[in-house]
Amino acid sequence: MSSATVTPPHVVDDVRGVLQVYSDGSIIRSPDPNFTVPIHDDGSVIWKDVIFDAAHNLHLRLYKPINTTTKLPVLYYIHGGGFCIGSRTWPTCQNYCLRLASHLRVIVVSPDYRLSPENRLPAAIDDGFLALKWLQDQALLGSDNWLADVANFDRVFISGDSAGGNIAHHLMVRLGAGSPGLNPVRVRGYVHLGPFFGGTVRTKSEADGPLDAFLNLDLIDRFWRLSIPVGETTDHPIVNPFGSKSPSLENMALDPVLVVMGSKDLLKDRAKDYAERLKSWGHSKTEYLEFEGQQHGFFTIFPDSEAAIKLMQAIKRFISDHS
Repeated sequence: MSSATVTPPHVVDDVRGVLQVYSDGSIIRSPDPNFTVPIHDDGSVIWKDVIFDAAHNLHLRLYKPINTTTKLPVLYYIHGGGFCIGSRTWPTCQNYCLRLASHLRVIVVSPDYRLSPENRLPAAIDDGFLALKWLQDQALLGSDNWLADVANFDRVFISGDSAGGNIAHHLMVRLGAGSPGLNPVRVRGYVHLGPFFGGTVRTKSEADGPLDAFLNLDLIDRFWRLSIPVGETTDHPIVNPFGSKSPSLENMALDPVLVVMGSKDLLKDRAKDYAERLKSWGHSKTEYLEFEGQQHGFFTIFPDSEAAIKLMQAIKRFISDHS
């Protein structure tokens, strides 16, 4: 009889204590974040959950200001988390959506999407598109009076935070200017908040970024390792908009886009280069906004900060300018 010792599975990847991947391929995922944040709900905004993809049990959360007497713009807010963690239900996401609905006077749609590594990319991109098709169904059928009575489907904006910003980019490219495939829904613009892009060649902000950054290089690499298609590199078109196999954006007709970064975000150089390239290719309605001294996700981590308040004002202006 063999006396060989069987080594028990051990953790090979840990993502903020929320996701553990083991050496035998098994995965343990917590539905909750590894932090406790109170929900700041003052009653000025009401919300509810709706399923938009029964096949994958995917939900979105709708928010609307109370006492609404006119039709309001619709703002999608797609959460971040490196494609591996995060949810519409996390308190930081809910607090920010409540704030967006209240301060901007908009209907907020916050969809979930399938997460990696159980569902590698492009699953999350496809789910983002399905969440928009759900809105098109509402515009065509009007089956949900809670939404249809107050939503202006002709004034839709898509915003994404980090991985959500990556999703927003791919939706922008897929839909094209005027979003004709969503008729009568009309997307008017996109807000990329710290978009999560990558590439095999390090940028200066990545290479020189502090090890203790909220989103440091080790975590960036781990997110990509767990989310990109098996066998691919970070020059994959989903990861790198300017990789060798990525579609050219130079001659595409695109809607207006606001790209937002903190100056201390390791992803800053990629986002700034993204905005500058779009501008150089004639996409004149591309704006780049950088907040000095801010790290990745500052607007949800410190929503009462001066920078977060200024960002809210910038988003409000962007919506007004392109409605």
